[in-house]
Amino acid sequence: MKALILVGGYGTRLRPLTLTKPKPLVEFCNKPMVLHQIEALAQVGVTYVILAVSYLSDMLQREMEVEAKRLNIKIILSQETEPLGTAGPLALARDHLQDDNDPFFVLNSDVICEFPFDDMLKFHKGHQCEGTICVTKVEEPSKYGVVVYEQNTGKIERFVEKPREYVSNKINAGLYIFNPAILNRIELRPTSIEKEIFPVMATDKQLFAFELKGFWMDVGQPKDYLIGIGLYLDHARHSCPERLSRDNGIVGNVLLDPTAKIGERCRIGPNVVVGPRVVIQDGVCLKNCTILADSLVKSHTWIANCIIGWRCTIGKWVRMENTTVLGLDVSVQDELFINGGIILPHKAITESVTEPKILI
Repeated sequence: MKALILVGGYGTRLRPLTLTKPKPLVEFCNKPMVLHQIEALAQVGVTYVILAVSYLSDMLQREMEVEAKRLNIKIILSQETEPLGTAGPLALARDHLQDDNDPFFVLNSDVICEFPFDDMLKFHKGHQCEGTICVTKVEEPSKYGVVVYEQNTGKIERFVEKPREYVSNKINAGLYIFNPAILNRIELRPTSIEKEIFPVMATDKQLFAFELKGFWMDVGQPKDYLIGIGLYLDHARHSCPERLSRDNGIVGNVLLDPTAKIGERCRIGPNVVVGPRVVIQDGVCLKNCTILADSLVKSHTWIANCIIGWRCTIGKWVRMENTTVLGLDVSVQDELFINGGIILPHKAITESVTEPKILI
């Protein structure tokens, strides 16, 4: 089986992390984002993965060669020369996707969930139509485009953009299975699969909705990335609790890389991820945050709702909060307050940031 992952462009929503690393390789819960998806695909028998990208990255290419070997699958990059939207990349990869009659997966690369690909596949083969889209329940459907479908069969009737009155609380979750026949509907030009292809498929009674169980999040921007950590760790608590830390000073769900070092009298958690070779000194308080590889957090610092990039150094008695994001190799002096700072790579911060802003 095959799969196409819509990776897209420069990952601007996750800057400054994506200024020095392609978005698919930015770690989410100590694993590159795209690997969560690729490993789940490999487990259900996918042997050929196409990453649809709008720029070629040597770093991504090298990393994918290593992972393809490890998982014993084939991974290729399909590069668009102009932005092709969410459907155009399927037309670009047409030769790869239609050389047999098997259905194939299409995924948005920012989605994190339990990836029930086996159940999706059974459901798709059961209805024998062109497409299956995963849907997930949301609390405020008026913010989204919702999917209206027959509850007993899953057959999609229509899509309603940001409904003013209640019609459905299910939205497109960004995970699909298609038969190769869908490729006859898509031209090689910028096309939105959601707005131009799906409504026509629904009219033709060729599109079905598969209800996603459990958690779901699009982690493509910092605030949602941090919410996603909480959901992912909560799922891990129930499905594989041995992955979470039970050390002294741990509060709630915490994922620690085995090579990380934690000092004394720290309070770590809830919803914290600490990456490889990170050093946390004594008396540090961390909650709702991720500390990426090779960073140092000095003693008595307090960090909440933040993403600390790779190789950062945070001084003593620092307070950092409000979705602050540090790029690669940022240093923060002792005793500073950082409130919602977006700090670009290789910066040395010598004064407090009291209002949210971007530091170039």
